[in-house]
Amino acid sequence: MQAQTPSDSPACETVELQIRRQHGPTSRPYWQTFACPVRPGANVVSLLMDLREHCVTQDGTRVDPVAFEHNCMEEVCGACAMLINGSPRPACSALIAELEAPIRLEPLPKFPVVRDLMVDRAALFAHLKQVKAWIKLDGPWDVHERAPRVSPKEWQANYLYSRCMSCGCCMAACPQFGPQFGPEATFVGPAPLAQVRLMNAHPTGRYDKAERLHAIMADGGLSDCGNAQNCVRVCPKAIPLTTAIGELGRETTLQAFKDLFGPH
Repeated sequence: MQAQTPSDSPACETVELQIRRQHGPTSRPYWQTFACPVRPGANVVSLLMDLREHCVTQDGTRVDPVAFEHNCMEEVCGACAMLINGSPRPACSALIAELEAPIRLEPLPKFPVVRDLMVDRAALFAHLKQVKAWIKLDGPWDVHERAPRVSPKEWQANYLYSRCMSCGCCMAACPQFGPQFGPEATFVGPAPLAQVRLMNAHPTGRYDKAERLHAIMADGGLSDCGNAQNCVRVCPKAIPLTTAIGELGRETTLQAFKDLFGPH
């Protein structure tokens, strides 16, 4: 029995898919258009997976499969983030039935293209390291059987920031982040700033609070934010990024006074 191709399988409709493609980091981008059968409940990732099995353009030309990233399919890992109809968002939660046709797919802007819809998010992770967005567990800590207590109100506030999946959507939408400002552009971006707020609120992370605040008080830190608020509009997890930036503004001001008038 011959296996069915996606074009032979039952579908409720056919959608036009316009994909911005690129062979490699230094190649010129180009567009290709596909007519893709859509199964009920399909999202952008499932549509790309079907297209991978039968990659034929709208004019009947067979082409190489489209390169893209995906993993969890639950809007948790952030790997599938891309530009969908001009907006940065995870492809796994973008349902075809809710998108305006034709559907335009582009790689996430502000990050170097690896191939087609795959980008290199190394800058995001480098900036997380720059602001020391982690909790130190090694060292001479006084170990207790129970974890440090956190009030329900504080836990609820911290949980909002813990949902960040490093997808890069907020960075892609931020007008102050990106290579267009030249090699001297060092703004860490909204996601690392929000993680500073989260780590500084942790019972153990508070011990390194001053170090993190000094990191975002340096070049490329908090003062480089232009308050465009694009980040909070596109965040798929509705993380209150601008609230975090506002809180950090107060914290860095207090830290500056401590540095100026504190003990030396």
